[in-house]
This record gives sequence, structure tokens and C-alpha cells, in this order.
Amino acid sequence: MELDQIITSHQRDLSRIPRSHPAYTAYIHLLATSRFKRYQLSEQKEDLDKSIVHYTEAIFLPPSWGFYLNVVQVFFRLALSLLCCSKKFKQPEDVKCTVEYFCYLRGLPLDTFEVPHEDVTTSLIEALSIQVELEAGGTGDIEEMVVLCQELLACHSSANYPTQAITALVSAILCKFRQGKQVQSLDGVIQCLRDALKIFPPGFHLVFLGLAISLLIRYGTNYSNGDYDEAMTLLESVIASNPPGESASASQAIASAMATALAAVRAAYPMAVVEEKIQNIRKLISKTPPRSSERNEYLQRLADWYRTKYSRTNDIADLEEVIKCRRVLVASTDTSHLFGFQPAGSLGFDLYMAFECSNKMEYLDESIAVHRVVLKMQSAQPFRVKLIQQLVASLSKRLELRYSRQDLDEVIELISLGVNDKFAKVSDRFAYSCAWASISRAARHPSVSFAYEKAMSLMQRSLVSAPNLQMQHARLVAMQGLCDKMPLDYASYQIDMGQFTQAIETLEQGRALLWSEMRDLRNSMDQLSRFNSPLAAKIAAINQDLESLTMSVTPSGTIEISDGGSQVDDGMDPFGRLVVKQQKLLEERDALVSQIQDLPRFGDFLKTPSFETIRLAASHGPVIIINHNEWRSDILILFQDSPPSLIPTTNDFYQRANKLRDRLVGLDSERYGRALRSVLEGLYNLVGRPVIDRLCALGIPEQSRIWWCPTSVFCSLPLHAMGPIPSNDGVKRYFSDLYIPSYTPTLSALIESRKPSPKTSYEPSLLLVATPDESLPGAYGEMAVIQSFNSRVPVATLCGKNATPADVVEGLRHHGFAHFVCHGTLETGKPFDASFELFDDERLTLLDIVRSRLPAGEFAFLAACHTAELTDESIADEGLHLTAAVQYCGFRSVVGTMWEMADIDGRELAENFYKSMFSGNGQGVGYHLRSARALRDATRKMRRKKGMTLERWVNFVHYGV
Repeated sequence: MELDQIITSHQRDLSRIPRSHPAYTAYIHLLATSRFKRYQLSEQKEDLDKSIVHYTEAIFLPPSWGFYLNVVQVFFRLALSLLCCSKKFKQPEDVKCTVEYFCYLRGLPLDTFEVPHEDVTTSLIEALSIQVELEAGGTGDIEEMVVLCQELLACHSSANYPTQAITALVSAILCKFRQGKQVQSLDGVIQCLRDALKIFPPGFHLVFLGLAISLLIRYGTNYSNGDYDEAMTLLESVIASNPPGESASASQAIASAMATALAAVRAAYPMAVVEEKIQNIRKLISKTPPRSSERNEYLQRLADWYRTKYSRTNDIADLEEVIKCRRVLVASTDTSHLFGFQPAGSLGFDLYMAFECSNKMEYLDESIAVHRVVLKMQSAQPFRVKLIQQLVASLSKRLELRYSRQDLDEVIELISLGVNDKFAKVSDRFAYSCAWASISRAARHPSVSFAYEKAMSLMQRSLVSAPNLQMQHARLVAMQGLCDKMPLDYASYQIDMGQFTQAIETLEQGRALLWSEMRDLRNSMDQLSRFNSPLAAKIAAINQDLESLTMSVTPSGTIEISDGGSQVDDGMDPFGRLVVKQQKLLEERDALVSQIQDLPRFGDFLKTPSFETIRLAASHGPVIIINHNEWRSDILILFQDSPPSLIPTTNDFYQRANKLRDRLVGLDSERYGRALRSVLEGLYNLVGRPVIDRLCALGIPEQSRIWWCPTSVFCSLPLHAMGPIPSNDGVKRYFSDLYIPSYTPTLSALIESRKPSPKTSYEPSLLLVATPDESLPGAYGEMAVIQSFNSRVPVATLCGKNATPADVVEGLRHHGFAHFVCHGTLETGKPFDASFELFDDERLTLLDIVRSRLPAGEFAFLAACHTAELTDESIADEGLHLTAAVQYCGFRSVVGTMWEMADIDGRELAENFYKSMFSGNGQGVGYHLRSARALRDATRKMRRKKGMTLERWVNFVHYGV
């Protein structure tokens, strides 16, 4: 029965019963409870007011006949109603009454009346917090709250943290802070929150912030760097809890603002004040007994002020005074205390600063010795990762100045501890593994291969732990310099060792991580289904759920989570639910994958493809892989039936390639043409000549199909148009004159595009998507050309109001060919927002394309600007552009543009392209297999046109088979 009906029923019953009747008390109590429940759902003030009135009436009425009324429970519920009223309406009289009621209840034998003592205590703390907020109580409210919180902390269980109580205490401290009022019993508050920090889970940031604020308040009165350092450590841990690229939570935003304010406060003192503080504290120290807690506090403050002075003077004498104080503090500090490692940790850091100031090795040696001791302290374990970083930095500096195999081994051992620390963030562990690989390779340490393997594994894990595509990409960008270099570094090492096939496997594993992850989620389960249908159905369902989560955030940042229509009230924000759900699905998927891999013939299920599989990418012609790397750069040519062929490069290859890329950045149209000419010539000398020479030496005839699979800066350079190539007849020739080139973002993508098509429902037909406007006057001519081929291949046109994102996606499901005539746009740093502009300013984004599960298509021509161009601040090797997205969704061959397209080129290029495509010369050859030659021939005709500029024909590129 609904609450409204229940309340009406109770009211009707009460209207029939006189107050003197024994049953009246029972009904008034039930009515009060029902009204209070309705208030909790609707927050109607009338229900709350009447529940208070009814509870009060029930307490003072005689017990009902045949119904024992627990008066203490009724009184507790009355007090809870008043607490709700105090929270909602903030009336001082209400909260004073509430405090009195809960204080009275605490004096009763609550267990006898089945009223939880912890609930009464927690409610009293909440009432006192509101009293502090309203400034309606006395000076002892916070002191009383501390005592009550300590009582709850002492009897907590792991399943029942006193969250509400600690939240209320922190809220009261914040109120005092905002009011500019003195916080009574501040030392007690700090100790209470330190105790809470020991038992609360790491993610409960409110304790960190409350303790940091309390330390900040105390720092404002005693200027103790101990308080400052502890507060900053707490704030940094809150700030660092957010993985790179993810939006900051409210706690992190507060922590960041506090850290900035705290640093500003510390730096604001004039030198005269600093000197005065130092002299005053020295006098106080001279009057206090040795080893007393008071003396230690003065020593800490003296060290803090000398550190502040050193930050202004850079005088080593000031830093030496800091070190003297630190040494005394280290000798007298109990290291088992929650932050007992801090004096020694500060000493190690100050010693390192002294070394940097003086270049005296004894400071560096002592800093290393101190950090070694700190790392072993039990109280330091929660900060292990940061301490390892400090010790590694000190040891690495000593290695630079004075090589020692012992120091090298220790550095690698320390880094391996960080790599294997299960409590550290995966991204930190990955960074450690990269450092391990780099240091061990430079020193020729035997652990180098193991370090590289560990780094590759952690790189993938750090990516998967982000719940959706945008956050995964943001994480890659945040770790740029590690993620984009690591596979290339490892491959260069393997090439150095003569392990060419392993190097190709590594490069494949480390490229297009996002595309590979999504492709795994769409992996066909047909073979598994024939062997074990239930298992195939389970993992297919999990993959589909994971794919939905992976694409659950729109470009606008709105989280889209389906809860099956149910309302979730778990206290978690949408992002938190997203993460929890993803982790659960990943665990289920990992368990299923392990189960499948144990089956006969399925040992390689979803494992990194082996070289024997990868080499299938070269089944129709060689694939040329360029590894652009600081350690060493190489060109590898992959064949299906013979070993890879290595083309070594010059020592300056890496720098020259960077310069070629830089020449094309930020230029206007006129200067771009001149720069492009220079770049194409430079590319020919750097890459084209050695590749052509090797292809000739290996017997690859001219006009053969070849594929480029570049890395790093080469992903943005026009390798297909390198030249001009020197000739005896004086005719300008470019690379595409000798060979028919295509690109592929990964070898797996090329293999996938060659797989036989499943049966589809559509007949071979072309979908023309066009949004002509006054800025695209040539679009009408291009449309007319394509529609003129209707007699050979049926053409369906989506134009004007029919060209909406939904219409286009639906149209792509029913046509094997597609041609887009519209604007293409990029968004800096947001590759998933790259889009086709459609009718009425609507956009079909890269993410929309990725989300659509299209049947396999033959080819797509994207006659729009920037469709094969990477956005700024994106990862080159990820290949996140519209052309790659269309290929990922099933189109075997795709034509795209590397930059802005000239509108006047669309009509003529399309005419020549489709004439070649639909001619009888390719009889028996699939249309998708004709498209690369058709594009090459069409651009060659463009070149012969009078007034044709270099950048207009070079712009067009072919991806796929």
C-alpha cells in the first residue's frame, strides 16, 4: 500500500478513536512514523512538522492497550525528526533542542531499549556541527565532537566506518575556518583526524582535506613547517588520486586550491619577519629541556623558518642550519607515529638540496643513506612510491658523477620495487618500468628485456583501467613521451639484437591501442560458438557490455549509463558507477578468456598476434614499416613468405625526420606549398631512395602494390608522394608513379580488411552524402558526376534535410560504397570530435562512426577536409582520424585527405576516380581492390592540369586493401 493511503488510513482510524482509548497511542505513533517516511521521500515541511507533533504526543500519552510502546525509541525518532528539521531549515531553536534530546538519550541505558548507541552518538555529533554552523552553541562544541568521534573510532568495524561523524566534524572545522573564528581544541581535532586516517579507506578524501585544513589553521599560528609539510603531503595525495586525463572531483579541486593558497601564504613573509621569528625561537629553545616535546616543536619551527630564509637567500649556511635542526629531530622522533618518517624524509631532501647548492658529494652520500633508512620505516610505506622516486633521483645523480655498479644495481632494484608495487597507480608503475628499461639499456644491464616486457604489459593495463574512449585517449596524452615512445624503444632494441620478427610484433602491439582494444571487443565468436556455444554467448555478451561502457561518454562529456530502467541510489556519482561496472566486467571477461585459452585449439585466443599471423598483412604486397626512434631508427620491409628485410638508416635520421615534420607546422597556404616541396624532396632522400633501391634489389617490380605502416612523425608525412625522383628523361616522377601505395594504421587492420565478407543484405550500391552550401559551390558538380554513374552502380543520395547523422548511419548499413561531399572539421585535442558537417549544422562525429556496428563495406571516398589528418595534441601512432574510423567500421578501402581540400578539385577527381573504378579493366577484381590504383591514376591526371599546386594532389591518400 502507498504511503499516502497508509497515512489516510491512520488519520481515519484516529478520527474514530478518542484520545483516552488505549489504542490511540499506537495509532498516533504509526502515523508519526509514516509521515516521517514520506518526508524523507518528498521533503514536504508539513510532513516533518506533523511527525514531530505526533511523536511528541505519543511520548506523553499513556501506553496503549495490548501494545507495548518503547518510549525511548519514540523519543529517539522525535530527536531524529528534529535533527532533519535542523539540517533543512537551520533554526537555532530547533538545533538547541535537538542537542539536548540526544544528550539526554546518551544518559539512558540504550541497549535495554534497543536503540543503537552509535546512532545516537553520531546524531549528536551532526547536531553539534549544525550548532557550530549557526553559531548557536558554546565554545566547547568542537571539543565535545572530538571526544564523541574518538569514542566512535575506538569501536568501529571494517564494515561500519563512522563516516557521518567524521564528515560532521570536518564540516564544523570548515565553518569555523570560513567564519574566521578560532578553533578550540585544534590539537585534539588534528589527533582525531590522524586517528581516522589510520582506519578509513584511502579513497575517503574528506579526512585528508579535514586534516589538511586543520594543519593549515595551526600553521597560521605557529608557522611550523611540520604542519605545512604534512598538509601538503595530504593535499598532494588527494590531487594525485585522479588518473591523468580524468576530470577532477570536487575534493581534488578543493585540494588543488588549498595547496596553491598554502604555498602563497608561506612565501609571503618579509625577511625582517623571518629573522625575527628565528631569533625568538632560538630564545625559546634555550629555555626548554633537551628531548622534550616542546623543544622538538621549537626545533621544527626553527628549521621551517631557516628553510624559508634559504628560499630567499640561497645561502648554504641557512640550509646547514636547517640540516642541524633536522638531525636533532630525527634522533628524538618516534618513527612508528603516523607521520614519523617525515623528519628523516625532510632531512634527506634538505641534504640533497645542500648538494645541489654546494656540489659537495658528502651531502649527496648522506642524503642517499638517510633515504635508504626512511624507505624501511613502517610509517613511510603509504608514501613508498614518492620515496623511491627521491632515492632513485639521488642515486642516479651519483651515477652520473661517479659510476658504481653497486649504485646501478640498487637503482634498478628500487625501480623494480616501484614497478611491482600493487598499491601504486598503474600509470606510476608504467613510468617506473620505462625508466627501468632506459637505464638498464644504457648501462647494458641484463634486465633490459624483462624491463621492456614489463613496460609493454603495464602500458596496456594503464590504458584499459580508464573506462571510456575519451579518458583512455586523455591518459595516453597525459603519458605522452612514455606511451608513444615505449614500443618504438623496445623495437629498436630488438632490431639492435637482430630480432627483426620480434620487433615487428612489438610495433604491432604498441600501435593503435584504442583501435585494437575496440577490435578485440568486436572479435567474431563464430569458431568458438561451434566448439562451445554457451561460452561464446557469455563472452560475446560481456564484450558488448564493455563496448557500450567504452563508448559511454559523448563528446560533450555527458555520461551515458544504462541501468536497465532502474534508479540507482548507491551514493556513487555516475563516473564512479562507470568505473565499478567496468572493473566488474573486466574481471568476468578475464576469467572467461582464461577458461577459453585452456580449451584445445584456443590457446592463442585474444593474445597478441604472433609474427606468423602478422605477416599475412603482406599477402598482396610488401608492407614498409618505419620505426622512428631516438635510440636507432630503421626501415623494415615485411613479406609474407620470406624474412623481413632491414634497411639501416643514417645516424641523423631521427633529427632530420623531426625537422621535416616541423617545416609543415603553422604555415599559410603560400608558404605551405614551398615547404611541402622541400619536405617531399627531403623524404625522398631520407626514405624514398633507400626503399626504392631495396625493392628493386629484392625483385619487386614497378607498379606493384605496397603499403606504408609508419610510426611517430611519419604518420603525418606524405610518404606516397616522395620526390621528385631523378630521371634521365627530365620528367618529374614521384613515389606513387613507381608503386601503387596505401597506408594502414596497423597490420591487423589490413588483415581484417582482407577477410572474406559475411553475407550482407545490400546489393552493390553507392550512398552519396552531400551537404552543399555557398562555401562549397563545387559540391553540386561533384554530386552530378557521381550520380551519373547510376547506370553502373545504383546511387542513393542523402542531401539537405535528409542528411542527418541518424540517416547517414542507417544509409551506410545498406550500401557497399559511400561518398561524402561536405565539410570536415577537427577539434584540437579531441580526436573523437572530428566530424562531417551535415544538414542544419549537425555533425557525424568519429565517435558516432565508431559506435555504429556496420556490415562490411567495399570502399568509402571521404571528399572532405582533414579526414586523414590527426588533431593537434593527439597521439600519432593511435591513428585517430575519420579515415581510420571508417576503415575500423568495416570499409575495406577508404580515400581520405591529409589536410584542407580545395573545393574545385572534388568534381574532376571524383570523375577520374570512378571512371577507373568502374571500367572494364578490373574485371574479376573486387572494387575495393581497384580503389588504390584508381586514386593513383586520378591524382596523376590532376598533376597534369595547368595551375595545379603540389599540395592539392598530394592531399589524397588511400587506406586499406
